[in-house]
Amino acid sequence: MPLPDDYLTYPHRTAGMDNPHYGWDPLQGRAPLHLPDGTKTLATVIVPIEFFPLTPPATPLKHPGAMKTPYPDLRHYTVRDYGNRVGVFRLLELFDSLSITATFAVNAEVARRYPPLIEAITSAGHEIAAHGVSTAHIHHDGLSEAEEQALVSETRSVFPSAVTWMSPARNASYRTMDLLAEAGFSVTLDWEADMRPLAFKTRSNPITALPHYNELGDVKLLTDRSHAEAAWRDQLIEAGAYHIGRHAAEGASAFAFTLTPYVAGQPFRIKATTELLSGLAGLEGLRFATAQETAAAFQSART
Repeated sequence: MPLPDDYLTYPHRTAGMDNPHYGWDPLQGRAPLHLPDGTKTLATVIVPIEFFPLTPPATPLKHPGAMKTPYPDLRHYTVRDYGNRVGVFRLLELFDSLSITATFAVNAEVARRYPPLIEAITSAGHEIAAHGVSTAHIHHDGLSEAEEQALVSETRSVFPSAVTWMSPARNASYRTMDLLAEAGFSVTLDWEADMRPLAFKTRSNPITALPHYNELGDVKLLTDRSHAEAAWRDQLIEAGAYHIGRHAAEGASAFAFTLTPYVAGQPFRIKATTELLSGLAGLEGLRFATAQETAAAFQSART
């Protein structure tokens, strides 16, 4: 059976990158950047605080953490709920003990429903990043611009001072970055295209994309791939050590990874989570920073 005529038609195919936000700039041959304080690599811990409805929509896709069995899927729902009422407080306590300031990516629906949780996060000095409306509100190209703009506007109304954004399920349309910049966001956590933040062009103001590595996330490694906690810990520490080791040749770098409260905050994983953060903190040349701090540091970087 022959392929349809439009099979190879792709409206975003151009010379260079298949998106309008950044150009062709491979690692080999570009000038190294150096941070003002001499830090070799910045590590950003991202903690998603999410609202999961019992009846999640399947269009365009179910969020990776969405309910999985027929309604009411209380088994998975209560695990997610455990993260927001127990696991997150274990992480907050751990961050305090290690003097780590993290970026908490919060759904607007969570902020509306659980203000004491938001107060606990902000009072500890952590950054709040806007994380869309909820896990049931995925950004994608099937939405009209007006529909997607409404989602951004609703989220912005709940987080009027946030500068950092992470889309639900980290899914975006080709216009998401434009809409975010127009709404006043200047940092995004959706992309992972480099070893240092990328300055994205939009149709208005620029927006900085931090390298947020899905391959290092706890859901990906511990849940999806069933890696042992020790292996997860070691892979993240190795990533930090590698970044530091490449500093002389490639300059300063940055990476972000996710600690999900209902995954990393479980009692049988908190020891590995502690060892992971302690191990990264012990690497000479690595410094923890929020997403906003990382973006600002690289804006001040020099060649």
